[in-house]
Amino acid sequence: MDYQRTEYPRPQFRRDDWLPLNGEWEFAFDDENAGIKKGYPTGRQAFDKRINVPFSYQYEASGIADESAHGVVWYRRKFTVENFKGRRALLCFNGCDYVTDVWVNGIHAASHTGAFAPFSADVTDCLTRRGENVVVVRCFDPLDPTIPRGKQSWTGSPFACWYLPNTGIWQSVWLEFFGADCIESYSLIPDVDTCSFSGEIKTLYGEADEAEIIVYYRSNPVKKQRFSLDGLHTRYTVRLMELDFVDESFYWTPEHPNLFYVDFRLYQGGKRVDEAHTRFGMRKISVDADGQICLNNVRLYQRLILDQGYWKESGITPPSAEALKKDIELSKAMGYNGARKHQKFEDPYFYYYAEELGFLTWCEMPSAYNFNADEVAAITKEWQEILAVARNFTSTICYVPLNESWGVRKILVDDAQQNFARTLYYLTKTVDPSRLVSGNDGWENPDATDILAIHDYAYDSSRFEEKYQPENYDALYPQGRKLMAHGCAYAGQPVLLTEFGGIAMRGEATDGNWGYNTGAGTQEEFLSRYRNLMDGIYASKEFQGFCYTQLTDVQQEVNGLLYPDRTPKFDTEKLKKITEHKE
Repeated sequence: MDYQRTEYPRPQFRRDDWLPLNGEWEFAFDDENAGIKKGYPTGRQAFDKRINVPFSYQYEASGIADESAHGVVWYRRKFTVENFKGRRALLCFNGCDYVTDVWVNGIHAASHTGAFAPFSADVTDCLTRRGENVVVVRCFDPLDPTIPRGKQSWTGSPFACWYLPNTGIWQSVWLEFFGADCIESYSLIPDVDTCSFSGEIKTLYGEADEAEIIVYYRSNPVKKQRFSLDGLHTRYTVRLMELDFVDESFYWTPEHPNLFYVDFRLYQGGKRVDEAHTRFGMRKISVDADGQICLNNVRLYQRLILDQGYWKESGITPPSAEALKKDIELSKAMGYNGARKHQKFEDPYFYYYAEELGFLTWCEMPSAYNFNADEVAAITKEWQEILAVARNFTSTICYVPLNESWGVRKILVDDAQQNFARTLYYLTKTVDPSRLVSGNDGWENPDATDILAIHDYAYDSSRFEEKYQPENYDALYPQGRKLMAHGCAYAGQPVLLTEFGGIAMRGEATDGNWGYNTGAGTQEEFLSRYRNLMDGIYASKEFQGFCYTQLTDVQQEVNGLLYPDRTPKFDTEKLKKITEHKE
């Protein structure tokens, strides 16, 4: 099968003038780490292999499918740029794992550390205006548990619930063009209560002197606002309607995912130098006076699916944008209204389609696994880069900086690790105060959290209602781990069961495969156990939602509702009725 990613890679902040660089690149392993000494950065040397970017070499879609560990890899590609006069060029990467260096025509153009956050660099002065250009990329991906890895194994081989690693370029690469200045980053945060949105525009060079924002709703112009720029960073507010006018038909909800479309334009001396397009939904996530999570000031019950975003043929890289849309559609067909994207910052098209289809998302920081100063620095840096993008996704309503004490194994009693959890919480709320934060999802919760998140893979949920009561929280041990960290007490936060289930079919949990609960022998037996769990959850007056483990089988983990190829294991209509508690 021919795997191609040809769509514009960043749909929620799109420029019209761009050049795709996905497809065939030259490729080389560098196990001796001798590539720099050999002159690879000059771009003069051809490499001995071919790879299909943006797929990692470990997987079939790359055209290589070598599962062995190679810590250093190189990429090389030639390209031409036409009609380049008067424009500047950004070279953009949506994701490279882990330390990336980029050369264009032998000139070092960019360095980036981190697997999951996008990055870009102005390469105008590196480019040849006539003839071929050569881009060379070096990626260093050590088997190091100190760096944020998510569910990628740090041994080189899959084990337990950790999977085959992904190395190098794993998301799209492209060039896009602008004038004398461009929007380097932006934020757009809606405010339902004032019928407005606000944020910040950051320009790359500070050369632009004016910006214009044009807002559309269903193709009809709603608002046009032009304002002066204040150097590199400029705050803005756009009021869509009068303060006393509320029209709930404009709101974004899972049932009615209404969207506003926005054009951002930059001007220098009256000349337009950059234009980009985005969209957003008018929505608000909050907690009311009674401790209930609300969407647009209306109480919200969350029916989430744990989604790890793996594909058999392509690892953590979606084989297509449509594959992400299909995952959301299948999740909705089984009764779920959202997903906790587990241990991965997903391809932008996932959040794009979630906006479009009315699907709630939780954004989670991929974990590292050794607590030390290097881990603290790596997570803090990359999490800020992820937040700078995620805060503009309408569907995202909650952030998860830590999961199950991974990377903070002694958080139960260790002051330094508790302080790190608090730091991540307050950092997240500083960057984006408009969303909820689950401080350490699962157990050993710090006192800095907006949600009491519980992971409980109990076989029988009949005691959930009795067990999960406010007077018990400080002393509970779900999965044998204390629910609250020592010195931290439950303070009335909303309670969600954010991992449970994990029911695997008995016939599939063999030969090294596993699930959390492996007792189901038939579809009817599975549905009976699934119904029992849902009955127990819905019986609880404490739970404001749940997250079932999990959407698909992933390599050796076979507790998915779907096979790796997305074929449903069970009758989706029956699942939907049980998930929504209508049966």
